[in-house]
Amino acid sequence: MGGMKLELHVGIFVTSMVILTGTFCVGDTDMVDVSVINSLYVSLGSPPLQGWKPVGGDPCLEMWQGVACVFSNITSIQLVGMNLSGQLGSNLDFPSILEIDLSNNHIEGSIPFTLPPTLKNLYLSGNQLTGSIPDALSLLSQLSNLDLSNNNLTGQLPSSTGSLSSLTSLHLQNNKLSGTLYVLQDLPLQDLNIENNLFFGPIPPKLLSIPNFRKDGNPFNTTVLPSPPAAAPAPVSMAPSPKQSPWRVANGPSSQRSPMPAHTRKSFIAKSVIWIAGAGFLIFIALGVCLFMFWCCKTRPEKKNTKKFDTDVYAGPLNKPTCSESVFEATIHEEKGKYEEPNRTTNLVPKVQNEQETYVKTVSATSGGNNGCESINAGGRGSKLSSLQPPPPHSLPTIRGEKAIINPVITTEVTERHVMANSIKVYTVAELQLYTNNFSQENSIGEGTLGPVYRAELPDGKLLAVRKLDATASMGQTCEQFLQLVTSVSKIQHANIARLIGYCAEYSQRLLVYEYCSNGTLHDALHGDGEHCIKLPWNARIRVALGAARALEYLHENFRPPIVHRNFRSANVLLSDNLEVCVSDCGLGPLLSSGSAGQLSGRLLTAYGYSAPEFESGSYTQQSDVFSFGVVMLELLTGRKSFDKSRPRGEQILVRWAVPQLHDIDALSKMVDPCLNGVCPMKSLSRFADIVSSCVQREPEFRPAMSEIVQDLLRMM
Repeated sequence: MGGMKLELHVGIFVTSMVILTGTFCVGDTDMVDVSVINSLYVSLGSPPLQGWKPVGGDPCLEMWQGVACVFSNITSIQLVGMNLSGQLGSNLDFPSILEIDLSNNHIEGSIPFTLPPTLKNLYLSGNQLTGSIPDALSLLSQLSNLDLSNNNLTGQLPSSTGSLSSLTSLHLQNNKLSGTLYVLQDLPLQDLNIENNLFFGPIPPKLLSIPNFRKDGNPFNTTVLPSPPAAAPAPVSMAPSPKQSPWRVANGPSSQRSPMPAHTRKSFIAKSVIWIAGAGFLIFIALGVCLFMFWCCKTRPEKKNTKKFDTDVYAGPLNKPTCSESVFEATIHEEKGKYEEPNRTTNLVPKVQNEQETYVKTVSATSGGNNGCESINAGGRGSKLSSLQPPPPHSLPTIRGEKAIINPVITTEVTERHVMANSIKVYTVAELQLYTNNFSQENSIGEGTLGPVYRAELPDGKLLAVRKLDATASMGQTCEQFLQLVTSVSKIQHANIARLIGYCAEYSQRLLVYEYCSNGTLHDALHGDGEHCIKLPWNARIRVALGAARALEYLHENFRPPIVHRNFRSANVLLSDNLEVCVSDCGLGPLLSSGSAGQLSGRLLTAYGYSAPEFESGSYTQQSDVFSFGVVMLELLTGRKSFDKSRPRGEQILVRWAVPQLHDIDALSKMVDPCLNGVCPMKSLSRFADIVSSCVQREPEFRPAMSEIVQDLLRMM
């Protein structure tokens, strides 16, 4: 009996060890993977997939439907024929994924212009995808199988397709793709299907040697005109038919008609020669008249005080609006160089009016389910909105006294006047791809709550920071709301706040472009290793705290209406060359205030140890920012992270560990960052600890205003 009990206890012990060992081996799913799959789930419209969640969760441990993992990273997502809808969003940056298979669903929208470089297999066939194939393919050096068939893709194959050195299978059939196939000729393809598209031109000879090459249903031979059919004799006409030249009429085949008599043939040839000579003479005269009129127009003096816009007579296709729901006119006064308040009217006619008014711009928009929005300036490749340069010739319609829809812009609630007042630039996706090297990994400088941030280098060498908003951040936000956000953020002007340079709203992508800070974030300076770690002496740390405090003081007390940051942490405190502070993400609270983005933000703030106690109940105010600021001051004081899982359990959350020791001189001296080597006056250290203690009070009403904190820090300088 005793032996049986012993065996039972041993069995229970072994089973427990196996369970515990399995738990520790699997671990939690990588946080980046969780964030990306949450974003994908929201973009797909939160379908009923087993285990999937819009915020948080553990895909690997909880075995979410269709998700495969290796250790803590997601390596495969297979959801074939699951009746999925929605869109793919803009964030598929899984760090280690090898395969994505979302075939045979109802997914709409465009293919994200950034794709994970680790992908080997990408299957998106049988959906309702639109737009063009993104240039980001150049990053997929390991991609071997790509299937985009049975969608509604348009445009030409990007030149970056030629860099897919591992691609062996490519299926593009049943789309509306056009252009030539030369970009594919040097790929190691074994299976190529391009049937039922609009590809034209000659087929590269190398493609003909592909073992499985299907090309039917493309107009490859449209440039070869068939011979005209034989016809019965018809009266000779001085004017040739549209499909036949005079030479073909005079010398065409005559197998089905009687031979023309010699004298008739000579007469006909003579008349043809006369007709050709006469036509040539008339063309010569017409050309001379045109040249004379052109010369007169060039030499005719302009009327006094009259300005001319060359762009108001350009011909081009109309740009279809996507999401604006209002109609308004914008009158540009060139002589004053100002944008005047528009009169809200309808059915306006763009025209040249008088000596002061150069042209009237009419915007009409249709509502729909598309939340994407186009740039305010249709041709605005990096152009300043303050000058409102007219779009280039190819984007303006011909103005002939008819109503012209030029470009979708913001609603009557958000006028271009507000954006232009701060010289915000409009960038295209193509430009930002060029400046960031297709959003390459080497240009990645951060992964924020709202989406990744990339370093961008302009042709003149100037550096910028580009934040790519993911689908979670922009979920449910209309075009007008995004442009209103850009307008609001552009008004934030302070020396200690990162300045918004421009934005991009194209192909359903939304990006914000900021000035660049060369020394990275305060988080990297304090906790990074290698080149990212910066030695900050005590006085420099006080200056950093003062700069950050001034930024929050401006947002809380000087800006109107006041702004709550909602995401203040050391990773959002940027450092310039001379270690001046620039706080980022200011004014982006609307993206974090509700929905899944807000839940994700709160979860991250809590996980990283920055959230105030009241945030657990859903309340977030200026005093919550003050609490987060106190945590950042603790990081400056101790050199520790706000949350560090590698430390003993009682020391993992910095606030809980540090606050009880702030008023003990001996304990305080031991808390100081070892990197300071004890070089900090005890009196200054004590004052610093007092400020921290007041900021992290549990009750919000007991925390000081940021203006008081600024004054306290100034006394320490």
